[in-house]
Amino acid sequence: MARRLGRLIWTEPALNELDDISAWIADEDRLAASRLVQAVLDATARLKRRPRMGRAVPEAVGKTHREVIVRPLRIVYRLAGKDVLVVAVLRGEQPLRATHLR
Repeated sequence: MARRLGRLIWTEPALNELDDISAWIADEDRLAASRLVQAVLDATARLKRRPRMGRAVPEAVGKTHREVIVRPLRIVYRLAGKDVLVVAVLRGEQPLRATHLR
């Protein structure tokens, strides 16, 4: 019997953050922006099969959130049942705020 995979769900703020970062990079190098977005999408797609592959977010109280790193970005997510909810995309130097942990 096949194991049911959860869904990968992007929150609107996370999509907006990825779009803003991509647009900023594309001002200088469209190809680099495209490659970065593809790398992020590839990394998050793997979360459907291995949702615990990311590390616990060090700043998150209770360690309910996890992250995968796609340099120079942090992709923050949490598990919701079998689903993976991507809640934030941050540049590595950006501080993680409580508003990112929705």
